[in-house]
Amino acid sequence: MHALVIAIGSTGDIHHMLGLGCAFRERGHRVTFVTHPPFQGLVERCGLRFLGVGTAEHYNAAMNNPALWNPRTSLATLWGLIAGELRGLYDVLLHECDGETVMVGSLWAFAARLVQEKHGVPLVMVQVSPSTVLSARLPPVHKRFTLPGWLPYPLRAAFLKLVDPLVLDRLFGPQLNRVRAELGMAPVSRIMTRWMHSPQGVLGLFPDWFAPPQSDWPPELRLTGFPLFDEGGLHRIDDETEAFLGAGAPPVVFTSGSTLVDGPAFYRTSLGVLRRLNRRGILLTRENAPAGTDLRDVLVRSYVPMSALLPRVAALVHHGGIGTVAQAFAAGVPQLATPFAHDQFDNAERMQRLGCGLRLDSPVEAPALTAALARLLDNPAVLASCREIRAKVEPGAVTCGRAAEFVEGLARQVGRYSGPASLSSAPAAEPPAVGV
Repeated sequence: MHALVIAIGSTGDIHHMLGLGCAFRERGHRVTFVTHPPFQGLVERCGLRFLGVGTAEHYNAAMNNPALWNPRTSLATLWGLIAGELRGLYDVLLHECDGETVMVGSLWAFAARLVQEKHGVPLVMVQVSPSTVLSARLPPVHKRFTLPGWLPYPLRAAFLKLVDPLVLDRLFGPQLNRVRAELGMAPVSRIMTRWMHSPQGVLGLFPDWFAPPQSDWPPELRLTGFPLFDEGGLHRIDDETEAFLGAGAPPVVFTSGSTLVDGPAFYRTSLGVLRRLNRRGILLTRENAPAGTDLRDVLVRSYVPMSALLPRVAALVHHGGIGTVAQAFAAGVPQLATPFAHDQFDNAERMQRLGCGLRLDSPVEAPALTAALARLLDNPAVLASCREIRAKVEPGAVTCGRAAEFVEGLARQVGRYSGPASLSSAPAAEPPAVGV
């Protein structure tokens, strides 16, 4: 089988899809990984063939655009990046497809959906977080607007039915349907609730205890669990970080992930909280500390694999990205999420519902952050919930293997793979179906 993996988005999105790509490679498949040029080195270090989409300049400009991290403008800004590369990516994918190809595309791989529809190339679409699987039964949480749970279900369903044609179709439809017209295809509507979901299969890379399946989810959706890919096999903790971790009480980690942040404000707020609580800390940021910054009892690093770091810390303050949430679950560490945009609000709310931490929407000043973190540190109830959830998190190798088997099943069904039903030592459980 030729696994043509298409990963569109930020670092967290790429990591999830890399977990799948590595699983395909380990199972003996030919893998082509299509993503943005800044990730070429990472993809190749994972032993995968890289194929670029767009330019590094275009991607970096989009990631560094403040509008991408503003809840009011984030979706339109993200769509601008995707729409501009839609036809070019379609042509690239079509050129790569052969008689053994099965495409595996992330949420925004609309070009792969076009190739499937136009040329019949098999496709499994991937949802890395539950907020983009729109549901009136359990509406996603967002800073700008969340459907109240107390509204009767028929009203929530009616409202959601209007959002697609009146809001989302108006954003995505013009450019998507322009490309469809160029390809001789009829226009589509209900893009986010119907069209983008491949009828051949949709994978949710999260477990059912994090996002209980809903009866109005796409019937093709199967949940496989968190991939937990974080470059842990490519990096080791450096000697200075190792010494810092062993030199005193477990530190509090602050990270902004791949979001655009105000560097001086990040340092000012993080250090203010640590000083107020008399705690040691590790700041994960690519921003240099402002001149004269007091970094006493604080270590600054641009990147440390969460899988190696988090089991040794007291708490994690982060932006609410799904990959970071999952790594904290796996480590059993309390979380304080300060979401900026996109799916972060929903991820943070789900984490809070599970009792593993708190959601505190940004912008957040040091006093509020200090008070929230003080409620979490050494809190017996929170620590008990973290231990309970940690026991439920499956290893990434298991969940990625389960996802790979699902794709192999489709490939076998359409005659693009003739290998055994499972290459693992033991058959993986069938991914949970939706509809409960």
